[in-house]
Amino acid sequence: MSKFKKYQHIERLGTPEVQNIELGECWVFPKLDGANASAWMGDDGEVCLGSRNRQIGIGLDNHGFNAWLQKNGSGIIMFLNKYPNLRLYGEWLVPHSLKTYRQDVWRNFYVFDVCFDLDDSEESRYLTYDEYKPMLEEFGLSYVVPITKITNGSYQDFVDQLPKNNFLIEDGKGAGEGIVIKNYNFINKYGRTTWAKIVTSEFKEVHIKTMGASETVKSLVEQDIAQKFVTEALVDKEYSKIAAEPQGWSSKQIIRLLNTVFYSVVKEEAWNFIKEHRLPLIDFKRLQHFVFAQVRTAKPELF
Repeated sequence: MSKFKKYQHIERLGTPEVQNIELGECWVFPKLDGANASAWMGDDGEVCLGSRNRQIGIGLDNHGFNAWLQKNGSGIIMFLNKYPNLRLYGEWLVPHSLKTYRQDVWRNFYVFDVCFDLDDSEESRYLTYDEYKPMLEEFGLSYVVPITKITNGSYQDFVDQLPKNNFLIEDGKGAGEGIVIKNYNFINKYGRTTWAKIVTSEFKEVHIKTMGASETVKSLVEQDIAQKFVTEALVDKEYSKIAAEPQGWSSKQIIRLLNTVFYSVVKEEAWNFIKEHRLPLIDFKRLQHFVFAQVRTAKPELF
């Protein structure tokens, strides 16, 4: 897994790439303004480093990230020695556009995502925050701390989190660059897991009133239907049918499995959920999103 892998592009909330990401449980993280960096274990047992676009090393550094690792990166090295199949993505905090960070936080690496490489392809699985937090803490690694969780939020619910981004910011110096929205069960219409962002500078009213709740949860009928009718048994049945075909199972069949389960729920269970919810108004695009998310929950090893 010595191959460099570029970190995904974070899409602006509201674009087609992240349509429906707000449906389900979303983690809202501060967006840092530094240099994108990564670290992973090479095939030769040596830690490899990357910038946003390339692998780096001696003579080809990323604002001093490689030099810093040689003196201060023992935690990263120990982490990757224990978890060689994981890849760290984070922000190497060096001065960029935002100059209001505390003086003691510069020139440090803050992890914002941990990926498990499925193989030597471009495919990988993002670990959830709850999964990777204790692993990072075991080795004293710095990481980006979430602001809140929002379930089935509106656009305004997320905008209201912008002034809460005071992560690493000097007291009284306002908010950070923006927020990143992660729904670990989200798969976009192109079959990819993609995060969304809102950038503070794009809003004229940067002093939005801060909401007091630490978590926002809204229940939707489409979510209730998916959680009840997308059972582990149903997913296993449809998966087994595909796996039994001559070509067998591969990750290329994921989209087919998702749509097959969605078809089955609508065809076999529509009358049941219509009765149970007393002729509800159903957004089938939203229902599809929650069915896909439930399939991932039922059989996470496939994703």
